[in-house]
Amino acid sequence: MLLAPIFERFVEHSPVSVMVRGCLEHALVPDQLDELFRRQARQQYTRELLFSSVVDLIGLVVIGVRKSVHAAYQASPGQITVSLTSVYNKLQGLEPHLAAELVRYAARRLEPVLLELGGTTPEPVPGYRLRVLDGNHIPATEHRLKETRDNAAAPLPGQALVVLDPALGLVTDVFPCADGHAQERALLDEVLARVQPRDLWLGDRNFCVRNFLLQVAGKAFFVIREHANLSWECTGKVYGRGRIEGARVREQRVALRRDDGTPVYLRRVVLTLDQPTRDGDTEIALLTNLPAADADARAVGRLYRKRWTIEGAFQELALALQSEIDTLCYPSAALFVLCVALVAYNVLEVVKGSVRAAHGAGAAEEVSAYYLADEIAGTQRGMMIAIPAEHWHVFRTLGPEQLAEVLLELAGKVRLEAFRRHRRGPKKPPVKRRYSKKHPHVSTAQLLDKRYCRKKS
Repeated sequence: MLLAPIFERFVEHSPVSVMVRGCLEHALVPDQLDELFRRQARQQYTRELLFSSVVDLIGLVVIGVRKSVHAAYQASPGQITVSLTSVYNKLQGLEPHLAAELVRYAARRLEPVLLELGGTTPEPVPGYRLRVLDGNHIPATEHRLKETRDNAAAPLPGQALVVLDPALGLVTDVFPCADGHAQERALLDEVLARVQPRDLWLGDRNFCVRNFLLQVAGKAFFVIREHANLSWECTGKVYGRGRIEGARVREQRVALRRDDGTPVYLRRVVLTLDQPTRDGDTEIALLTNLPAADADARAVGRLYRKRWTIEGAFQELALALQSEIDTLCYPSAALFVLCVALVAYNVLEVVKGSVRAAHGAGAAEEVSAYYLADEIAGTQRGMMIAIPAEHWHVFRTLGPEQLAEVLLELAGKVRLEAFRRHRRGPKKPPVKRRYSKKHPHVSTAQLLDKRYCRKKS
């Protein structure tokens, strides 16, 4: 073990907490964060409050060690010497593109560690790097700006497009937008700038825009659900392609026209569902430029289900991490918190990757991010008192191979039963409720007495 003896007690009793803190130290090196701020910030500059200090402060809130920004501030008197007002002013002035760069920087730091661990999963389509694209709208804030206090409409602090790499399990990119009412399509030009050869972009019908599809097709690949407003030309017959789980599969060749009239040929895969979706759809049509030799129609249909993995990521953000602080009403502050939460999510995925490497893929699938975060929140305060900050600096200088070695040893000590996921059964249909003005309240004890009486009889 490369760690000092001072870590021994926590390594034995809470290895997960040591893994998470160590990964955070490795992913968010203060000197590099401050250099990132100097390079990327266009309006703000550093006086007394360092960008790295703000990241650390919000990180305490996101992983649940502190309940609010104010609580985290009060608990850090030696680290932050400016006023609380200055902290909030800094947060509301942080530019969204800077928050996005924070996510990209941390993902670049963590990716080599996962690769060294061997904690990745195979690409669904060999030879292509899958990119799942989806949007996340930050809900209305509780605190209101002066301009919104006389308006009953909910104030939305922003939204973001998030890119997930399912093989790594990491959020590798994010495109934040301060306008909560803007269409997701308005951000697609920024996405196009990040498209690389052999990328395979997977998305819902919100991203089914002719210009976006044509530009992606020029250098990479996509599987996008068809939007009803998209016009295409039929250039081939419809062929039956068998079945996949829960759907019948058909396929035909279609074309989109470039501005100069040149056709771009695509495959249109239609899934006729055995059960309608929650929106009532009985068919799902997918457009792709993947060669049939690399992914047949049934493989394309199965691939679309991978899109739900990013919704699972959003759900874990909501349940395990505090990615939305409803008192931060300024868009820049709310988007920054979301991005710090995405970094924390990536750290949890590295922990899961370590478990996968140490205990097998099946064991890792049963690990709950909620229970991981609960363990971290419950242990972190005492651990940071027992182990002074300077002892954690070793994680900043460890290379990917060395850190992977430490994580693998720590993962071997994790008691998996303490973090087992509990999957809920299918939802029961809601019961129609009755209301009486004469009886607005009921006694729970009386209702239970009636239940017991019915059982005895």
